[in-house]
Amino acid sequence: MPRRASSALATTLCATLLTGVAACGGEPANEPGDKTVMLYSGRNETLVKPILDKFTQATGIKIKARYGTTAQMAAQLAEEGERSPAEVFLSQDAGALGAVNKKGLLAGLPAEVTAKVPEAYRAKDGNWVGVTARSRALVYNPKLIAKEQLPKSVFDLADPRWAGKIAIAPTNASFQTFVTAVRVQHGEQKAKEFFTALKTNNPQIRENNIAIVEDVDAGKVPAGLVNHYYLGEIAKERGTTPEKLNAKLHFFAAGDTGAMVNVSGLGVLRRSANDPDVRTLVDYLLGPEAQQYFTQQTFEYPLASGAPAPSYVPPLAELKAPAIDLNDLESLEQSIALIKETGLTP
Repeated sequence: MPRRASSALATTLCATLLTGVAACGGEPANEPGDKTVMLYSGRNETLVKPILDKFTQATGIKIKARYGTTAQMAAQLAEEGERSPAEVFLSQDAGALGAVNKKGLLAGLPAEVTAKVPEAYRAKDGNWVGVTARSRALVYNPKLIAKEQLPKSVFDLADPRWAGKIAIAPTNASFQTFVTAVRVQHGEQKAKEFFTALKTNNPQIRENNIAIVEDVDAGKVPAGLVNHYYLGEIAKERGTTPEKLNAKLHFFAAGDTGAMVNVSGLGVLRRSANDPDVRTLVDYLLGPEAQQYFTQQTFEYPLASGAPAPSYVPPLAELKAPAIDLNDLESLEQSIALIKETGLTP
């Protein structure tokens, strides 16, 4: 399953661990003296395993990994609590890290670790840190929408003139986090009004962001809400560059919720706060090899080690993200409930 969309491969919270450890038990992750780190990953195996393999080759430390969606891994950690064999949680978004941290499961990271990442992209209490960043954007086909017709704000998509012209993926984690951002920045009432209006505009529903970008590129739908990196992924699969695709990116106006910047990130479970192998993994993911990998292979913004941004997007420092504290994006359950209430999902 070569795409991020395949992160839904874990259909139950109690799936068998890929390494053979019982999924729902509290057995120790490692044998005494075993140079192994137990990782719960909300990021797709195909996406992160190559860099984890490079880590093992470089350090001799093995990774026992359990993969699922970020929501599934966060829920499993909450269910297992202190019994969890997990040592590191690698999350697709800040909201899940915040939710796990709220349960008191994450340890404080050393200041020299968190200092590698800009303050906006790490926990206030130092209990999680961003690894990569991604911006929300509107992907559009200029053959179907003229540049001068593009919306300045994501809230413009509630206008009837956009009826049937926008594709969304309401069951996707990135869309759900966007819903949370609207709720956090503008309140529950405005969020409900906007997503109700969006539903009235008959949006075209897709399973994931990849499907949205492919259909926009093919001219099947004029535009859609996605994260920026999917253009890079599709271009790579086709052996071309993002600039040569029909689909283009439009970034919303400065401060608009549609321009939010989220992170993938990690937290260390309290039981492993002083484990030197865990620290080695954390340092590696924030180091130059891993940061360059994420830039070149997954087309995300690096947050540490000075790796450059992908060539087809503005530098991270130039993005005018809304004033949303990523630490406040933990209320995922309320966002899912709002999506259902407004009829965007059954």
